[in-house]
Amino acid sequence: MKAANNSLLHCDEHKKNNTENLFMEIGLIIEILGLPGTIISLWIFCCCMKSWKPHTLFLFNLVLADFLVLINVPFRIDTYLRDRWVFGWVWCRISLFMLTVNRSASIGFMTAVALDRYFKVVHPHHCISQITSVQAGWLAGLIWAAVVVRGIPLLTAKLLHEESGKCRSFNSYEEDPVPITLHYIAFVAEFLLPWFLLLFCSAKIVCWLRHWRLGRQLRGRKAIRAVMVIILVFTLCFMPSVITGLAAIYIKKIHPHDCKSYTKVTQAFMICIVFTYLNSALDPIVYTFSSSMFRDALKTSICFKKIFRPVSTRVSNS
Repeated sequence: MKAANNSLLHCDEHKKNNTENLFMEIGLIIEILGLPGTIISLWIFCCCMKSWKPHTLFLFNLVLADFLVLINVPFRIDTYLRDRWVFGWVWCRISLFMLTVNRSASIGFMTAVALDRYFKVVHPHHCISQITSVQAGWLAGLIWAAVVVRGIPLLTAKLLHEESGKCRSFNSYEEDPVPITLHYIAFVAEFLLPWFLLLFCSAKIVCWLRHWRLGRQLRGRKAIRAVMVIILVFTLCFMPSVITGLAAIYIKKIHPHDCKSYTKVTQAFMICIVFTYLNSALDPIVYTFSSSMFRDALKTSICFKKIFRPVSTRVSNS
């Protein structure tokens, strides 16, 4: 088996390199496009929100998670131009750790927002529906602690391949190291468990809507729209990489000599990883549908009007 896996290590390297270049190009475009939305969203939350509710706090932490992707943009641009990672193995681990924490934190806080909407509508008198902003802050801290612990295996694994100059957390090993195996398991589990939970929440809200009159349905309809948007973003950004990643592991373990299929699946996986970065660009849509306060601040806040007010008006007022 070891020799068979070793044969997969060099499957059509030329095609893989071409796929990596395409992956880098698309990924960089998505990350750069997501930069304005993330900056504007952070400004809205910090300068224009009049009050903070639990779900607002979760959304704010979702913005903070997106900045972990944006921090990596200059290094990814440099790597794309040089066609190799030149910042050393320490920063390679830290960079991939931040990207992993971004993915995990995004999943965690989107799930928290959906659960908050679910309990507020279906179980309005439950103790979870009555949590304060301080308690939500403690919960956000626990989520951050969990995702940091989840990413620790990447800080202990060999992620920089000196021969190829590639810095990445998913590679073909003769035998997967324990930290990488843990990373693979967490990569799949942190998607599947929240995804099924989100489907459950949406189904329960839909059932609730059928049993109440129009007066109480308005709140439920807003909640189901928010949850459905989260599910769509969640599925689009994270499901493709999970499916293709599982397919690659299956071929490697069950059909270790099928080099052609393994190459195609790993190429597809690398393309699908790009959708993970799309999350930071789509998160402003989640904020808009999940928080009426965010929508109001974006449309009518005094801060927003001051920015786009004519310069002459500002001078005369001063």
